[in-house]
Amino acid sequence: MNSNQLKQLLSNMTIEEKIGQMVQLAGEFYKEEDSENTGPMHEMNLSAGKMATIGSVLGISGAQTLIAIQKEHLAKSRLGIPLLFMADVIHGYRTIFPISLGMACAWDPNLIEESAAIAAKEAAVSGLHVTFAPMVDLVRDARWGRVMESTGEDPYLNQLYARAFVKGYQGKNLATDKFSIAACIKHFAGYGAPVAGREYNTVELSERTLRDMYLPAYQAGIDEGSKLVMTAFNSLDGVPATANKRLMRDILRKEFGFEGVLISDWAAVGEMIPHGIAENLKEAGKLAIEAGVDIEMMTGAYLNYLNELIDEGEIAETLIDEAVWRVLTLKNDLGLFEDPYRGANSAEEKAIVFSQEHREKARGMAEESMVLLKNKEQILPLSIHQKVALIVPEGQAKDVLGAWSWKGQQNESVSLYEGLLQHIPKESIVLKTIADAQKEIKADWLADLADVDIIVAVVGESSYMSGEGASRSNIKLPSEQIQLIKKLRTLDKPIVATLFNGRPLDLTDIIQDVDSILEAWFPGTEAGSAVANLLYGKKNPSGKLTMSFPRAVGQVPLYYNQDNTGRPLTALNQEDKFLSRYLDVDNSPLFPFGYGLSYTYFKYSPMEVTLTRSPKSQEDEVRIEVMITNSGKLAGTEVVQLYIRDKVGKVVRPIKELKRFKKVSLEPSESTIVAFNLNKLDFEYTHQDLSVSVESGEFDLMIGPNSEELEINTVYLTFKKSE
Repeated sequence: MNSNQLKQLLSNMTIEEKIGQMVQLAGEFYKEEDSENTGPMHEMNLSAGKMATIGSVLGISGAQTLIAIQKEHLAKSRLGIPLLFMADVIHGYRTIFPISLGMACAWDPNLIEESAAIAAKEAAVSGLHVTFAPMVDLVRDARWGRVMESTGEDPYLNQLYARAFVKGYQGKNLATDKFSIAACIKHFAGYGAPVAGREYNTVELSERTLRDMYLPAYQAGIDEGSKLVMTAFNSLDGVPATANKRLMRDILRKEFGFEGVLISDWAAVGEMIPHGIAENLKEAGKLAIEAGVDIEMMTGAYLNYLNELIDEGEIAETLIDEAVWRVLTLKNDLGLFEDPYRGANSAEEKAIVFSQEHREKARGMAEESMVLLKNKEQILPLSIHQKVALIVPEGQAKDVLGAWSWKGQQNESVSLYEGLLQHIPKESIVLKTIADAQKEIKADWLADLADVDIIVAVVGESSYMSGEGASRSNIKLPSEQIQLIKKLRTLDKPIVATLFNGRPLDLTDIIQDVDSILEAWFPGTEAGSAVANLLYGKKNPSGKLTMSFPRAVGQVPLYYNQDNTGRPLTALNQEDKFLSRYLDVDNSPLFPFGYGLSYTYFKYSPMEVTLTRSPKSQEDEVRIEVMITNSGKLAGTEVVQLYIRDKVGKVVRPIKELKRFKKVSLEPSESTIVAFNLNKLDFEYTHQDLSVSVESGEFDLMIGPNSEELEINTVYLTFKKSE
């Protein structure tokens, strides 16, 4: 439709039809066994007449099913307005990629984009139009279960990944690319900073911190063209996001220029009542529409009370019209008025979904995402001539997909045992479960391992232990896993700990008892193949952490880009008590942001810094060069990282800020020069009055393989004063 046709459609709609477009129902409402008098329909006061006006559905898929639902809906819709089908396609549809936190550790936005494009292709042929992804919330607290769905603690990286996900899902043209789906940036805003790491909890952020650290990734995804934004569950400055007019209308709409659809999270409108800012559902609906929420997901406030609020003069019908216009525009952008069955194709679904090509891509992504945290005396890579003891948690051999793997099938995933069999015969593997270690005859159990050369122990979390609603106050390994490692240590054999988990863990209890640690995250469909390829050196680990690992849970929130204090702990005052420090643990993380080992070694030359004056702005620009040499015996890939520090600002500045990185692959003895360019925009920050600028002065430039092992070069940079 063209714009005039769309406007005509809107003008022909009744108020009931308009309100229906603003309502999203779960797929269960479209199951044959439901009727007007039973189940959810009765609870939401939903009649067959109202069903004919509904605008969107979530959480149901399958080409044949969605074509049938759409066909039936169009037959009942007076104006023939098609449904939107949405779902949580987070790190893959049926072919499951690593969790988002794992994918982020590849430090490769192009791979993120490719993974999103594959997920979109599988989802689109299965009938879906929209994914509730990406989640771009910055995270600093590993207790929060949803860190697994994030890309980490750094605003610069999060911006790059937000753009990559949106580009991958949406492709170049939603209307003409049937293999694309619309993206939804979430959760606006600050959802990743709940107090005490507890799911759905209050968020306390200063406006400056919100703007410098948290908002940039949302804005990047919006600038890339994300068609939707989802409101957060949390309150911010005392107001739940779904009712936060300043957040949604002033910042999202006016400042960021977002013109797409704003959708609530599941039942978030109704949750204003327990939040304590709405007395009932009617009042909650009023607050949500005034804040600019276009689609209400699953509470019935819009469906049952918007018309009444208009009749009472509590809200203007123009609020309804602007919301419906955005919903209709999204449907038009997807080409649904021309083809309401857009993309859905049973034959293509069978050929494309979970194809071998997609599985190979998932394996490659998993290999890139894994981080080698420890490798004492180069225990890894393994030799195919070694006999291996493989110890896995009982019942979790195929629990490798992680939370939010909606259509992924555990029984289709590759276990680590199956992965090892791709390299060595089954006679070279002694397979045991952790439950075996709990049996009474422990001596016999250990005796079975007497002739193995190396022990590979799978430890970490079950998928149930991370994700939404999975906050943990104790982020250590389960006690039985710690006890197992202690018992295995008595055998005096090398131990490789392979971690399957959805968050940074406190590994202090085992760090001295294992020789190697491979952080595999939840790697997805091809987990076992990817892990085994790294263990045997078919792939050299190159992943780097995008979230710090603590020494103790008492350190969290823990992040590399923290502000300095008036009494900082330094290398020169370690014995002083009256500093910003702990008495019982170091301030530093166990494994810092940006950290990751390789089977080879990379040598960094001293950095060379060149200052130039821009002819246009008459302000300093900086070029930093460093030569990287692979000084080991294997080909490998290094992520070269550049950080800055503003030594004296108008407000306290972070001790380090990532500004650039480059991933380089080198053969043994090969060298390359890595160069970075910075200008004024890279140094600007938010001031106390919320203006954005930077002052002339001294800046530390830091380069290295992670956020702690850095060469520092201090320069004086001249910038014009802001007017």
